[in-house]
Amino acid sequence: MVRDTGTEALARLSGERVDHRFKGLPPDADGRTVAELSAQRRNLFTGGFTTPVLALSAERLEHNLRLMETYATRHRLAFAPHGKTSMAPQLFHRQLAHGAWGITLAVPHQVRVARKFGIDRIFLANELVDPAALKWISSELDTDPDFRFICYVDSVRGVESMDAALRGAARPLDVVVELAAGEGARTGVRTEAECAAVADAVAAVGTLRLVGVAGYEGEVPRADPERVDAWLRRLVSLAVEFDKGGRFTGVDEIVVSAGGSAWFDAVADVFAELPELSLPALKLLRSGAYVSHDDGHYREITPFTRIPEEGALEPAFRLWAQIVSRPSPEQAFANAGKRDAAYDLDLPLAQVVRRDGTEHPATGIEVTGLSDQHAWLRTTSEADLEVGDWIGLGLSHPCTSFDKWQLIPVAEADGTVVDYIRTFF
Repeated sequence: MVRDTGTEALARLSGERVDHRFKGLPPDADGRTVAELSAQRRNLFTGGFTTPVLALSAERLEHNLRLMETYATRHRLAFAPHGKTSMAPQLFHRQLAHGAWGITLAVPHQVRVARKFGIDRIFLANELVDPAALKWISSELDTDPDFRFICYVDSVRGVESMDAALRGAARPLDVVVELAAGEGARTGVRTEAECAAVADAVAAVGTLRLVGVAGYEGEVPRADPERVDAWLRRLVSLAVEFDKGGRFTGVDEIVVSAGGSAWFDAVADVFAELPELSLPALKLLRSGAYVSHDDGHYREITPFTRIPEEGALEPAFRLWAQIVSRPSPEQAFANAGKRDAAYDLDLPLAQVVRRDGTEHPATGIEVTGLSDQHAWLRTTSEADLEVGDWIGLGLSHPCTSFDKWQLIPVAEADGTVVDYIRTFF
């Protein structure tokens, strides 16, 4: 089988035709390729784009990519950002160009997308027990010696299921034991004794190879710095004990991995204390929401807020909608709703109003609710808002922003659209 390179697959994205599938794009662009539309460098506000339209800031996106590259390098961490945030192969490759070790994903479909676009290192932050998916990944490993794949195991039953599906494979599947973040947390093994039992089960089969330990500190119940640090130290201690017990055989390095987007400073601090092991340690951070950051959920809890000398992420998304109704001085409606904006954690934030080519702050304007295709706005006497105005909304939680848009314009500060990001959800 001849495999496309990532470059070839990305080039085909540029050749995709723009049409009715992609909301917000100029109607008169139908039939043009994405490359042709990019070359036109249309303006987001005057180039025929229709509302609602989601845009990524070119400058802020690049800033965030550089900042996390610098952070990981400074703290001597390998970096496998969680790609399920964006599911955008163009962004995967930009992250790799900015020093990422590989890409973290969550389910088999996402792995198939990443492989189609030439991603050679994938960390699956989930136990994988689907026989069809396991057989496909095994075939990828057998036919591509450069492909590295790591996934969680969190039960003896899971090990048995994986082994049954993988018998006959030429290469063993690399796994890490997932330590749960505590009682009542999401997935993972609850106790160190159970972790050892899972590791024993892995050692007893030839289809799996234990390469490390991992988990997700964002699931620590009632998370605060003390509780998160305590759990991370449990994870590090588990790696040390497994190493002392000779559990990592036939591997070149020991993987120790954690890191969401809220506590990666704690991960950096505790991983820095990891004692010397019998093999080199791959300290793998997996934060993903940084790529676009947000104006809500992560605005106050990002480690960069706690440690400002490290820098600051910048919200890169803005959703532009249009005021379509102004029924009273206290109320207005914009034409963007649940189909367009993330709303699972926080409502959109009214930021700017644009009229006749000029912008002013969205003073006295608050989003109070979302219908399917409308944003409910409460307005005070300070609000300068009319039917036909464009309103720029900041969004919370990038994990549920990318999935609503299949082709996202990347715009410079003056509105010039220089690229389009294709997503695959």
